[in-house]
Amino acid sequence: MTDFDDEPITLSAHALAALREFQVEEKQRLEKFESLYKASENKFDEQQHAKPVEVKIDDFKEDWQLSQFWYDDDTAKTLGKALLEGADEDTVIVVASAPSVYAAIKQFPEDEIPTKHIYLLEYDSRFKVLAGSEHFSSYDYNKPDEIPGHLRHKCHRLLIDPPFLEPDCQTKSAQAAKNLLVKEDERQERTKSGDIKYKLISSTGERMHDVVTNHYPGTKITNFYPEHKNGLSNEFRCYATFECSHWKFTNEDN
Repeated sequence: MTDFDDEPITLSAHALAALREFQVEEKQRLEKFESLYKASENKFDEQQHAKPVEVKIDDFKEDWQLSQFWYDDDTAKTLGKALLEGADEDTVIVVASAPSVYAAIKQFPEDEIPTKHIYLLEYDSRFKVLAGSEHFSSYDYNKPDEIPGHLRHKCHRLLIDPPFLEPDCQTKSAQAAKNLLVKEDERQERTKSGDIKYKLISSTGERMHDVVTNHYPGTKITNFYPEHKNGLSNEFRCYATFECSHWKFTNEDN
């Protein structure tokens, strides 16, 4: 043992100030989460009349062990708007494993959200405070058949972002999607504005192209490139069953 082992660890004034700032921010974040969690237990109607508490995706730290990487604001808004475009009050929308998109939708003006039937499926239970108890369901991609009963074959529009870029995760996520989405004979229905009601988006790595197109019939690669807040080395692509004002199909599938 050296003399250095007995010396206490000291921090510079700058480092101490940064540590104190972090501790204050962490305390405020935890207090906010406690308040949000209590609010999430309220019924939907009670939440509508309560003073709203703004929740942003930045309030949630990414957990890399869960492969959590938040979309940047523009990407989250674009995906959210694509889900809502042409929808009506009867359209059921599910966002699976993409909480940053759900958070973006929550920030839209009320007159831009045509339906109240928007649900978040997510493994991380922290996001119950984002969606509220009536609109959040725990979801594990390893258990694709354990879909909430009230959503089984009820979903008209789905955005799914499998957490891991490997075939097993993608295959099981596709099975979950099949369990969520309305059946084939309902997929030609139109909304009140005349838009097709059924729409599927899979946002995932470019190298998952063959797996995605095999498991999601009718999906094609689009010219929209999802981006993440902290950047990712894996290039992401947006696969969809439809074109819209936010993207068009490419000729890469030809």
